[in-house]
Amino acid sequence: MALTGIQIFKLLPKTNCKECGVPTCLAFAMNLASGKAELDSCPYVSEEARTQLSEASAPPIRPIVVGNGVRKATTGGETVQYRHEKTFYSPTLLAALVGSDIAAADLEAKLKDWNAFQYERVGLNLRPELVAVKDANGNADAFAAVAKQVAETSEFNVILITEDTDVMKAGVAACAFKRPLMYAATEANADAMGAIAKENDLPLAVKAASIDGLTALTEKLTGMGLKDLVLDPGSREPKQSHQDMIAIRRAALKNGNRAVGFPTIAFPCEMASNLDVETMIAAMYIAKYGGIVVLSDFAGESLFPLLLERLNIFTDPQRPMTVTEGIYPINNPDENSRVLVTTNFALTYFIVSGEIEASKVPTWLLIKDSEGLSVLTAWAAGKFAGDDVGMFVKKSGIIDKVKHQEIVIPGYAAAIVGDVEEELPGWTITVGPREAAHIPGFLRA
Repeated sequence: MALTGIQIFKLLPKTNCKECGVPTCLAFAMNLASGKAELDSCPYVSEEARTQLSEASAPPIRPIVVGNGVRKATTGGETVQYRHEKTFYSPTLLAALVGSDIAAADLEAKLKDWNAFQYERVGLNLRPELVAVKDANGNADAFAAVAKQVAETSEFNVILITEDTDVMKAGVAACAFKRPLMYAATEANADAMGAIAKENDLPLAVKAASIDGLTALTEKLTGMGLKDLVLDPGSREPKQSHQDMIAIRRAALKNGNRAVGFPTIAFPCEMASNLDVETMIAAMYIAKYGGIVVLSDFAGESLFPLLLERLNIFTDPQRPMTVTEGIYPINNPDENSRVLVTTNFALTYFIVSGEIEASKVPTWLLIKDSEGLSVLTAWAAGKFAGDDVGMFVKKSGIIDKVKHQEIVIPGYAAAIVGDVEEELPGWTITVGPREAAHIPGFLRA
């Protein structure tokens, strides 16, 4: 049972050192109790107190690591119900389904196609993480062979789907090194599945016909010493499943119910007859509140919008995406190439740099730290002022790379021309286009 703020306060050192970021130990205790702080923020807590506080300091929804290798990922770990309250940390993991009766050559081709679904967006590589291997006929050898092929010949991590414990043992033996997610423990096989998961230190999905049924199973499994669980409330009708996902999240976060304090798994592949409808249902789970979503297939027209939705939802709304301040050469510029300057808002950088690349004109692009604000917003907030831009140009080192003294500022920041000229006497300050789409024509002129 979670501790109250006063109970936590009694276990803290009571130094009021402020090193945790709040003025008093009591305030820190209250934040810890409400899930707004982490115990590691206190540098002076004793080991004895740390042990007693472990439950209170743990996230209401346990973070679960699925897989190994480059696509290893964490699901769960959330501390708030709504994104605007803080942020969501662990993006929904996306999986596609294959049957254990698939031919090796067909699986090889499918994995090759799926692995190609990787998209560059604002400097990030967006891609799916998982392949779900489903037992098609109770053949343990065939199940193990497919799991082994996925694990050994691709970057994807694995979900093993079977309620037959003998088949599950074969699948685990074939790909245990990839730390697969076992699916699923039910009322009928919980003891055996729990034993396999505990013996191999693997995460285990739990399936029941209702949330109450889940609660009974998770209490049983945690009593066996298992901690890494994933929940499936069993509902396959979208409206009911949506309600169940919300109920599980609220029970864990608002009511402190540790029995359902685990990430969830959803199966749009079992809720629709075609991939288009599956995609719409998957989009719902990315928003509320699927930890893992299993589709029947990966297709670019389906996967790309889901990855973008995931990126938008799981980007911290209070911390804009940025790129590093500095000099970015585009199209192999030389000492005669033009110099443009803009802010370090990631979207601004990638749009501007993309237009410069499309122009084929060698260009130096200077990125100034504006705390992640766009040009107009940064200028209005005083983060892209003329004197600051001028000082940045001098300190950036661009003077050593070009033999001219001309710099192009964004059209939306035309008002800073005078201040830049004062900071850079002898330089020509040119006002560039307002819209990035006009940059290629401007550079070629």
